[in-house]
Amino acid sequence: MYANGAFKNPFADFDFTKFTADFKMPVVNVETMVETTRKNFAALTTANSTAVETIKTIAQRQGDMVRAAMEDLSKHGSEVLAAATFEEKAIKQIDFAKKSYETAIANSKELADLFGKAQSEALAALSARVGEITDEVKAAIAKK
Repeated sequence: MYANGAFKNPFADFDFTKFTADFKMPVVNVETMVETTRKNFAALTTANSTAVETIKTIAQRQGDMVRAAMEDLSKHGSEVLAAATFEEKAIKQIDFAKKSYETAIANSKELADLFGKAQSEALAALSARVGEITDEVKAAIAKK
Protein backbone atom coordinates (compact mmCIF):
# COMPACT_ATOMS: atom_id res chain seq x y z
CA MET A 1 0.00 0.00 0.00
CA TYR A 2 2.69 2.41 0.92
CA ALA A 3 5.51 2.68 -1.52
CA ASN A 4 8.23 4.99 -0.38
CA GLY A 5 5.91 6.33 2.33
CA ALA A 6 3.15 7.46 -0.07
CA PHE A 7 -0.36 6.06 -0.07
CA LYS A 8 -1.34 4.03 -3.14
CA ASN A 9 -5.04 3.51 -3.83
CA PRO A 10 -5.69 -0.25 -4.14
CA PHE A 11 -8.63 0.40 -6.49
CA ALA A 12 -6.80 2.72 -8.87
CA ASP A 13 -6.16 -0.06 -11.40
CA PHE A 14 -9.45 -1.89 -10.81
CA ASP A 15 -11.82 -1.92 -13.81
CA PHE A 16 -15.36 -1.75 -12.46
CA THR A 17 -16.89 -2.23 -15.93
CA LYS A 18 -15.37 -5.72 -16.17
CA PHE A 19 -16.58 -6.53 -12.67
CA THR A 20 -20.16 -5.35 -13.25
CA ALA A 21 -20.49 -6.77 -16.76
CA ASP A 22 -21.52 -10.13 -15.34
CA PHE A 23 -24.42 -8.61 -13.42
CA LYS A 24 -27.58 -8.41 -15.47
CA MET A 25 -29.56 -5.52 -14.04
CA PRO A 26 -33.19 -5.34 -15.12
CA VAL A 27 -34.10 -2.50 -17.40
CA VAL A 28 -36.76 -0.29 -15.86
CA ASN A 29 -39.36 1.05 -18.23
CA VAL A 30 -40.04 4.48 -16.80
CA GLU A 31 -43.14 5.02 -18.94
CA THR A 32 -44.69 1.82 -17.60
CA MET A 33 -43.92 2.81 -14.02
CA VAL A 34 -45.43 6.27 -14.52
CA GLU A 35 -48.55 4.79 -16.11
CA THR A 36 -48.92 2.23 -13.32
CA THR A 37 -48.57 4.93 -10.69
CA ARG A 38 -51.11 7.10 -12.51
CA LYS A 39 -53.61 4.21 -12.54
CA ASN A 40 -52.98 3.54 -8.84
CA PHE A 41 -53.66 7.18 -7.97
CA ALA A 42 -56.79 7.15 -10.14
CA ALA A 43 -58.13 4.12 -8.24
CA LEU A 44 -57.34 5.74 -4.88
CA THR A 45 -58.96 8.99 -6.02
CA THR A 46 -62.10 7.11 -7.02
CA ALA A 47 -62.25 5.33 -3.66
CA ASN A 48 -61.65 8.57 -1.74
CA SER A 49 -64.23 10.48 -3.79
CA THR A 50 -66.78 7.79 -3.03
CA ALA A 51 -65.96 8.03 0.68
CA VAL A 52 -66.25 11.84 0.74
CA GLU A 53 -69.54 11.84 -1.15
CA THR A 54 -70.90 9.21 1.23
CA ILE A 55 -69.87 11.21 4.28
CA LYS A 56 -71.64 14.25 2.84
CA THR A 57 -74.77 12.21 2.03
CA ILE A 58 -74.85 10.61 5.48
CA ALA A 59 -74.35 13.95 7.23
CA GLN A 60 -77.15 15.48 5.16
CA ARG A 61 -79.50 12.57 5.91
CA GLN A 62 -78.69 12.75 9.61
CA GLY A 63 -79.53 16.45 9.57
CA ASP A 64 -82.84 15.68 7.86
CA MET A 65 -83.56 12.96 10.42
CA VAL A 66 -82.86 15.26 13.37
CA ARG A 67 -85.04 17.98 11.83
CA ALA A 68 -87.90 15.52 11.32
CA ALA A 69 -87.49 14.22 14.89
CA MET A 70 -87.69 17.74 16.31
CA GLU A 71 -90.81 18.47 14.26
CA ASP A 72 -92.40 15.21 15.48
CA LEU A 73 -91.49 16.03 19.07
CA SER A 74 -92.99 19.50 18.81
CA LYS A 75 -96.17 18.13 17.23
CA HIS A 76 -96.35 15.42 19.89
CA GLY A 77 -95.99 17.97 22.68
CA SER A 78 -98.92 19.94 21.31
CA GLU A 79 -101.03 16.78 21.02
CA VAL A 80 -100.27 15.72 24.60
CA LEU A 81 -101.12 19.16 25.93
CA ALA A 82 -104.38 19.11 23.96
CA ALA A 83 -105.42 15.73 25.39
CA ALA A 84 -108.24 16.04 27.89
CA THR A 85 -107.60 13.13 30.23
CA PHE A 86 -104.62 11.47 31.82
CA GLU A 87 -105.40 8.25 29.93
CA GLU A 88 -105.38 10.06 26.56
CA LYS A 89 -102.03 11.67 27.43
CA ALA A 90 -100.56 8.30 28.42
CA ILE A 91 -101.78 6.65 25.20
CA LYS A 92 -100.30 9.49 23.12
CA GLN A 93 -96.98 9.11 24.98
CA ILE A 94 -96.92 5.35 24.39
CA ASP A 95 -97.79 5.78 20.69
CA PHE A 96 -95.09 8.43 20.33
CA ALA A 97 -92.49 6.20 22.00
CA LYS A 98 -93.37 3.32 19.66
CA LYS A 99 -93.27 5.56 16.58
CA SER A 100 -89.94 7.09 17.69
CA TYR A 101 -88.42 3.65 18.19
CA GLU A 102 -89.57 2.44 14.75
CA THR A 103 -88.27 5.62 13.13
CA ALA A 104 -84.89 5.25 14.88
CA ILE A 105 -84.56 1.66 13.65
CA ALA A 106 -85.52 2.65 10.08
CA ASN A 107 -83.09 5.58 10.14
CA SER A 108 -80.27 3.40 11.46
CA LYS A 109 -80.90 0.84 8.73
CA GLU A 110 -80.92 3.56 6.06
CA LEU A 111 -77.60 5.00 7.27
CA ALA A 112 -76.05 1.53 7.49
CA ASP A 113 -77.19 0.78 3.94
CA LEU A 114 -75.68 4.05 2.68
CA PHE A 115 -72.40 3.27 4.39
CA GLY A 116 -72.36 -0.33 3.15
CA LYS A 117 -73.07 0.72 -0.44
CA ALA A 118 -70.27 3.28 -0.39
CA GLN A 119 -67.84 0.82 1.15
CA SER A 120 -68.66 -1.73 -1.55
CA GLU A 121 -68.13 0.84 -4.31
CA ALA A 122 -64.80 2.00 -2.88
CA LEU A 123 -63.52 -1.54 -2.41
CA ALA A 124 -64.68 -2.49 -5.90
CA ALA A 125 -62.56 0.30 -7.38
CA LEU A 126 -59.51 -0.80 -5.40
CA SER A 127 -60.08 -4.50 -6.10
CA ALA A 128 -60.37 -3.81 -9.82
CA ARG A 129 -57.02 -2.01 -9.73
CA VAL A 130 -55.38 -4.87 -7.82
CA GLY A 131 -56.66 -7.24 -10.50
CA GLU A 132 -55.18 -5.01 -13.19
CA ILE A 133 -51.84 -4.84 -11.40
CA THR A 134 -51.59 -8.62 -11.17
CA ASP A 135 -52.33 -8.89 -14.89
CA GLU A 136 -49.73 -6.22 -15.66
CA VAL A 137 -47.09 -7.99 -13.57
CA LYS A 138 -47.86 -11.33 -15.24
CA ALA A 139 -47.57 -9.71 -18.68
CA ALA A 140 -44.25 -8.10 -17.74
CA ILE A 141 -42.88 -11.42 -16.50
CA ALA A 142 -44.08 -13.20 -19.65
CA LYS A 143 -42.18 -10.69 -21.84
CA LYS A 144 -38.90 -11.63 -20.20
